Amino acid sequence: MKNVTDSFVSLGHWPSAGSFGFNTDILATNPINLSVVLGVLIFFGKGVLNDLLDNRKQRILSTIRNSEELRRGAIEQLERARARLRKVEMEADEYRMNGYSEIEREKANLINATSSSLEQLENYKNETLYFEQQRAINQVRQQVFQQALQGALGTLNSCLNSELHFRTISANIGILGAMEEITD
Repeated sequence: MKNVTDSFVSLGHWPSAGSFGFNTDILATNPINLSVVLGVLIFFGKGVLNDLLDNRKQRILSTIRNSEELRRGAIEQLERARARLRKVEMEADEYRMNGYSEIEREKANLINATSSSLEQLENYKNETLYFEQQRAINQVRQQVFQQALQGALGTLNSCLNSELHFRTISANIGILGAMEEITD
């Protein structure tokens, strides 16, 4: 080993007088030492470095492939989701339109039913008013007739004697009998 070191030392320093010694000039010996170390590292470390770089390259390529597959899968899922979204939006629009149509139909039916109920109530009210008017008119007629009859009877009783009274009753019974035959 000493021979190798000596040869490096002697290569870096060319004594002009032929003497042997160490070269202490760092600037002159550093490039030689670095070139030797780099040469040894390149020679022995080349395989290891290539293996490390190949492994790293394979991992990077594998990661890229996995990422591409995941991206493709995500794109497919996105397209399926978009298709489902379009389908759901179309169904929602259809339901919305059908709902609006159904609401309008129900509204029209409710308006018609309410209008019909109001007409019936108005008719019932008018009929009730008519019947009440007729009843009131009949009651007034009966009261007027009763009062007129009592007045006539009072006048007749004061003016009639028994024979005239008997003839009037007979005539009235005859009139009532005739009226009864007409109404039957």
